[in-house]
Amino acid sequence: MGAGNGTAVIEFVLLGFSGFGSLWGPLFWGVLCIYLVTLLGNSLIILLTLADPALNSPMYFFLRHFSMVEILCTTTIMPGMLADLLASCLPYFTQDISPASCFTQLYFFALFGIAECCLLTAMAYDRYAAICRPLHYTTLMNQGACVSMVGASYLMGIITGTTHSIFIFTLPFCGANTIHHFLCDILPVLRLASASTFWGEVGNLALAIAFILTPFLLIIASYGYILATILRIATSQGRWKVFSTCSSTCSSHLFVVMLFFGTGTVAYLRPWAGSSQDMDQILAFVYTVVTPMFNPFVYTLRNKEVTGAMRRHVKRYIWSP
Repeated sequence: MGAGNGTAVIEFVLLGFSGFGSLWGPLFWGVLCIYLVTLLGNSLIILLTLADPALNSPMYFFLRHFSMVEILCTTTIMPGMLADLLASCLPYFTQDISPASCFTQLYFFALFGIAECCLLTAMAYDRYAAICRPLHYTTLMNQGACVSMVGASYLMGIITGTTHSIFIFTLPFCGANTIHHFLCDILPVLRLASASTFWGEVGNLALAIAFILTPFLLIIASYGYILATILRIATSQGRWKVFSTCSSTCSSHLFVVMLFFGTGTVAYLRPWAGSSQDMDQILAFVYTVVTPMFNPFVYTLRNKEVTGAMRRHVKRYIWSP
């Protein structure tokens, strides 16, 4: 496990929540419950959007893929987190992780994280096209365009995950092998590199600007155009009709955007020098564990179309005589 100065690291150690001591039990069961709720909630959204014809629209096509990516992203992180919580108190569990496993986790975490950012941006563009360009909506958001946007989201994730993972793990790691985090994220792994990490820091900043800050600004601009379009409608009755039509999907989407990009922006765009490793873990816990759990509730409780689909299927398959 350990590595002396000048000796190549053959294993990393994820500290995770080992500093919480006797709280490992509540943390383990809490994380397990969150993981199960995340899996069940996002799976429900996927099944509903596939089964209900009323949800056969571009917005729910993007939402279905977003929920699938949420499941994959949390599965990349949370089983290992649960194992680390057990390792903090049970001698036959270990917190060691091989460089190959660390590389794999970092790759898939970057892939799915970038895909989430792109899918949220595509959902905002869908709302912009529906409200601001209704006459061209079917042309702008045809099936081919939707498939291309989803494909581009995954492609951006694959390219970014591949380039960052390969670059980081071509750096030499000698001496320190303890990662002060519960996952192999870019900055915690970079901190252990024995060589200069300048270009790694630059790449991380470029990634944050390209896939966190820029999509967030594009989404805010889309909703700015939507608000301006609604306010330009001549009659109050017309404004209210358009507002009520888009309020459920727009408010749900905007809430998720604020939660996801808010924590991501603070985590990846704040200065690295002097940054708190404990704060890094708290922020990462929010956007990798808490946010995916809340998303299904936001899209079911705040979305009239989804709640209506749930009622129909409950009546059909559960309460029907």
